[in-house]
Amino acid sequence: MRPVIALLLGLSLFVGACDKRAAAPEQAATTDDGTVPDVAAPANDAAPEAAGKVDRSHKGEAMPTFAFQDAAGKGVTLADFRGKPVLLNLWATWCAPCVREMPTLDALAARDGATLTVLTVSQDMEPAKVQAFLTERKLANLKAYRDPDLKFSTGMGISLPTTILYDTAGKEVWRVTGGMDWAGTDAAKLIGEAKG
Repeated sequence: MRPVIALLLGLSLFVGACDKRAAAPEQAATTDDGTVPDVAAPANDAAPEAAGKVDRSHKGEAMPTFAFQDAAGKGVTLADFRGKPVLLNLWATWCAPCVREMPTLDALAARDGATLTVLTVSQDMEPAKVQAFLTERKLANLKAYRDPDLKFSTGMGISLPTTILYDTAGKEVWRVTGGMDWAGTDAAKLIGEAKG
């Protein structure tokens, strides 16, 4: 019974923090056939502003060891991606600010993929929605990593979206809670902290 209560409390943490007031077409759930409705990615002027809150209070903490799944359902951990900085984005298909920032994360992955690993780990409880979401929105530089057990959001007590930068040694540099334009200059300066 306690694990169920912990899961429900964890769900209320990140569901409550996601900006549901911004419900837009891009926040729509899947259709009856299980696919994501065809909604165009937001135009550049609709991209999220650098409004996320930067938190450095966890600086130096080691990457969590939670297992999550790659697109094929194989178990992986953050340690599998060490060697270059890792930008971990925790999101969900139903979270409006998450959806708005996904095109900017895709652009960042395309631009900086050689020097930065961009991991978008979905907190959706229905893993099949994740790949459909990425495919429908033509987010070709992002992979469908999933955390169907919600280990990151409940284990770390975070709200969505949250993005965490880890350096090459697997130590946290900072985290941003809330949406952000990850392809913009403010984000580039923040990400530079792990590269410098």
